[in-house]
Amino acid sequence: MRVAAVQHDIDWEDRDATLRRLDGRVAAAAAGGATLVSFTEMFATGFSMNTHHTAEGQDGPIVAWMIDQAARHGVWVAGSLAMQDPGGDLPVNALCVVSPDGAVHRYDKLHPFSYAGEHERFGAGREFVTVDIDGVRVTLFVCYDLRFADEFWACARDTDAYLVVANWPAARRHHWRALLDARAIENQAYVVGVNRVGSGGGLDYTGDSRIVDPLGEVLAAGAGAETILYADLDPDVVARVRADLPFLPDRRTG
Repeated sequence: MRVAAVQHDIDWEDRDATLRRLDGRVAAAAAGGATLVSFTEMFATGFSMNTHHTAEGQDGPIVAWMIDQAARHGVWVAGSLAMQDPGGDLPVNALCVVSPDGAVHRYDKLHPFSYAGEHERFGAGREFVTVDIDGVRVTLFVCYDLRFADEFWACARDTDAYLVVANWPAARRHHWRALLDARAIENQAYVVGVNRVGSGGGLDYTGDSRIVDPLGEVLAAGAGAETILYADLDPDVVARVRADLPFLPDRRTG
């Protein structure tokens, strides 16, 4: 399965302008052979705490745009957004993965980023989500989740690839790159990290999106500019690495 990581800028808190900016990216990725096309965290608005302005329902314009793009180009489309949560007092930072037939799979970010006050404006997710995409088991995470290795460990046996979408700032870019590599090596799985570029909310972003294989080798990387990264994810490679280097059974769980 070929994945396309779309590293892009965002028009701050301007959904419509950003979606216009991104028009054509799914088509380009599909033309490049991608089955899964991923945008970033809060990909249409930026990482804003202004949820009364940015949050919308699962039937809102952002998910509708994703559904249209997925159907039009015959690919899966992923990206997170501030989503109203009828079951909670606060909206959630929801990573949605939309299939070509319009099915929406949703993961709510487990760890709101309290350093930026996210916990005051967003509720925390409660469960892991893994989606089978053309035989590749893809487990979903958002940005700050990357710092919590135990969450990745908990899903490892049922995961071939982790998708991590982010608005990870330039000031901690080394952490982003190192943690993506570590999560791949620890769990002997692919890791696809998709981060934004540009500026927004007083922060600068350098992208540093990367796709890492189960041995920690970087298959594709980009920094600084808008780009699309591609890599082929093969579950047989994951199985072979884990058979040749059977580290996971040695992990203590208690």
